[in-house]
Amino acid sequence: MITGNKGEWSEIYALFKLMGDKQIFAGNADLNRIETLFYPIIKILRSEATNNFEYAINNDLVFISENEEERMRISVKTFKEQATYLLAEIKKSTGSSFAIPETERFMQSVKCLSLKAKSKNKSDIRIVVHDLKTHNQSLLGFSIKSQLGEPSTLLNASIPTNIIYEIINTKINTIGVTEINSISTKYKIRDRIAEIGRLKGNLSFFDFESSVFKNNLILIDSCLPKIIAEIVKIFYSSRLNTIKDIVGKLEIDNPLRYDTQHSHKFYEYKVKRFLTDVALGMMPATVWTGIYDATGGYLVVKEDGDVLCYHIYNKNEFENYLFSNTKLETASSTKHKFGFIEESDGRQIFKLNLQIRFVN
Repeated sequence: MITGNKGEWSEIYALFKLMGDKQIFAGNADLNRIETLFYPIIKILRSEATNNFEYAINNDLVFISENEEERMRISVKTFKEQATYLLAEIKKSTGSSFAIPETERFMQSVKCLSLKAKSKNKSDIRIVVHDLKTHNQSLLGFSIKSQLGEPSTLLNASIPTNIIYEIINTKINTIGVTEINSISTKYKIRDRIAEIGRLKGNLSFFDFESSVFKNNLILIDSCLPKIIAEIVKIFYSSRLNTIKDIVGKLEIDNPLRYDTQHSHKFYEYKVKRFLTDVALGMMPATVWTGIYDATGGYLVVKEDGDVLCYHIYNKNEFENYLFSNTKLETASSTKHKFGFIEESDGRQIFKLNLQIRFVN
């Protein structure tokens, strides 16, 4: 029996829904459909454990092939009905993992053998679309994000996403260090930073735990390490948590002292570049070459069941979606070893961690 959470079942839902609709609509930054921008679907490609399957749409039929050999034909209407049923089951299901027997039987009948397609990169689904502007057919890989379950992460926390700050302007004695590190309130990291501030200390960006992550950021933009460090410090030192709000504060504070006399959006532009590269392939512990894994962009399964496309061909909408729908959050400080005063080469340091999640 196949079991999965709401996010995993959403991948199958997206597959059924797109074949039922026969096209993908683009979305804007507010997760609304752009009625004038859509891509007719030619076929969907899916890799299972041993075989490759192709779902080609021709009028009102879906031609299903296994390793390039046609196996069956199913009506588009059937996929639409199955998508409607699956959506209702996902919405009413509770628990972290659950089975949907009727959907599983249909999946097996159409050679869809697992919830998650086999993939070595960030693409959850590969689709051949027809571009109405260029009249070309393109094979695009999309990462699927669902609003039906818990919000997805854009950048997962790890030790490589730790940022190191030096405590400057004061030297905290041993008793003070012990007292600060023992603060265990609900917002303990924020409260520890506040106590450092009360003792006249300030967190000054020093380095990244991972030189790979730091150099990945430099590759995108030479100023990004400092910008990301400022973003993370604002998050842990205030009540701001959305990327949009934090960057808004950065634009006002202008810690990198950009020339803003002409109202250039330096911070917003650079952060959008960062979010796009993370979304399409950049990972903190892997050397980033700038080659995108998810070559199409994102498919977002909305709470009402609509599936929207954020296509890198439509760069502005994709960047605005990421910028307007992400936030920072606190990961486990114990697991990732951050949030306390340490001694390092004669310095007192304090590490903070970067994790980015979508806002549902």
